Amino acid sequence: MRAEEVRIRMNDAGRRRTPFFFAVDFEMTEGIFLDDPAAQHELLFRVPAGSNIPKTKVPAERGTFEASPEPYEVYLSRFDVVMQGLQRGDSFLANLTLRTPLALSVPLQEVILHSDAPYCLYVPGRFACFSPERFVRIADGRISTNPMKGTIDASIPDAAQAILADPKETAEHYTVVDLLRNDLGMVAERVEVKRFRYIDTLRTNRGDILQVSSEIVGTLPEDSFSRMGDILFRMLPAGSVSGAPKRSTLELIRRAEERPRGFYTGVFGYFDGRELDSAVMIRYIEQTDGGMCFRSGGGITVMSRPEEEYDEVLKKIYLPFL
Repeated sequence: MRAEEVRIRMNDAGRRRTPFFFAVDFEMTEGIFLDDPAAQHELLFRVPAGSNIPKTKVPAERGTFEASPEPYEVYLSRFDVVMQGLQRGDSFLANLTLRTPLALSVPLQEVILHSDAPYCLYVPGRFACFSPERFVRIADGRISTNPMKGTIDASIPDAAQAILADPKETAEHYTVVDLLRNDLGMVAERVEVKRFRYIDTLRTNRGDILQVSSEIVGTLPEDSFSRMGDILFRMLPAGSVSGAPKRSTLELIRRAEERPRGFYTGVFGYFDGRELDSAVMIRYIEQTDGGMCFRSGGGITVMSRPEEEYDEVLKKIYLPFL
């Protein structure tokens, strides 16, 4: 389905207050839209507002999980393209991603069935996503977003204090918060940062990691339900996985990554008739003709060091259960 059709159908279903599921790819060309999504069990999803994933207490299998990351030299060549753009002033913050071949014996559907991530999506034959990051929530006349920028291994001594004090991570987080505050300002009034740089702990099969997030909120006009598609699409692609300023940064990303991202770093969400909750599609395993690939990335600024950025994107390759 074309992404534009998704936007139109979101507006219509929102006006009628009927439940729906939607997904849009990063390039905003392809989308998925389902009426009454909880009634089907082929596409599996979970957001805090609702889910169609059956509850299970069966322990997840400890199958094969072996990543084969691209060499550092390959990552460095793409990093250099981004850094040159940053130094020219094309961007202040750019999200750079990589694709890692994966030997995975656990079926993608099982990854989602056993995940405790707040946002999950399984599209048969295509991908599984177990995202910790909200895109936007719309409820009670308010819109909120929770950009996530900053990752550190929780086993590092004083990890929380270290990441909060890091100048590069601080600058990166300020930039993405400012970008998302401006994005909310295009669709809402009285936009404010409600919480700034709080820390979440994510448990994975490779140990705990800490992520730094903020919460930004605004007030929507009274006709927001009938304009739900317009509201979300105006904010796409998500600032935390693109960069600032958005337009020139997107061009920089295209030059560095050399291929479309598809649904990776796109958004998906569910509307239950009263509220909409949505996620950024990070923590993403895709099924390709050549096998499974894990997609991961991180924000690059002029203060970034390529070795550290490479290490960060590798730390994000994990399964969401122990």
